[in-house]
Amino acid sequence: MHQFDLKNRTSIITGGAQGFGLNIAKRFLNSGGKVIIWDIDENELLKASKELDNSNLSFNVVDVSNYNQVKVAVDKIIKNSNIDILINNAGITGSTASLWEYDIEEWNKIVNINLMGTFNCCKCVVPNMIKNNYGRIVNVASVAGKDGNANASAYSSAKAGVIGLTKSLGKELADKNIAVNAITPAGAKTRILKQMSKEHVARMLSKVPRGRFLEIEEFTSLICWLSSEENSFSTAAIFDISGGRSTY
Repeated sequence: MHQFDLKNRTSIITGGAQGFGLNIAKRFLNSGGKVIIWDIDENELLKASKELDNSNLSFNVVDVSNYNQVKVAVDKIIKNSNIDILINNAGITGSTASLWEYDIEEWNKIVNINLMGTFNCCKCVVPNMIKNNYGRIVNVASVAGKDGNANASAYSSAKAGVIGLTKSLGKELADKNIAVNAITPAGAKTRILKQMSKEHVARMLSKVPRGRFLEIEEFTSLICWLSSEENSFSTAAIFDISGGRSTY
């Protein structure tokens, strides 16, 4: 496995207490970085901290859909450190239902966490990156944001918004040493699959030419490269990791 150099780099990973986020944190720590994981679930954060057991790890209970919570957490961090890397990983899929039957409160919750959460974190972190003329932002979108998944209109719409946000922000920061990119995974072997019906999961898998779901380590490798100094040119781009489901 390729070893990336993240020494002297401080990262925020949202949704970092489990699944993709936890694996990213583990890999970043192994690459010499300082990692701050955010999650809404304090118990999961405590479990993650115990599992990773690293002096370069810290955590905060943060609801990314709440702008004030994000702002307070960021202000606290930048009193003592720069923020070099931001991984907007926090997200939920929500239930599966046709658009005209979708619960309005749940629709708003999905959009607020997936899209507004990404906006809130970028809005608060970017000024510190501009000040230091360095930054790497990776937004976790989804092939659902490209293709639109039937019976997942809220999630598909939110992730399409993340793709648009990434392209806009990447261009706004293109004259600086700050890269903003997104990745679009297909279904992966994480707990998020348990939020969906068996029928929906089977339908997702049937669309993947590779014939299997994404492995977490494969996802993390792409995140690591995009977060490193090796990625010195790509920005405002969408990197596909869907096993051939999407080819654009």
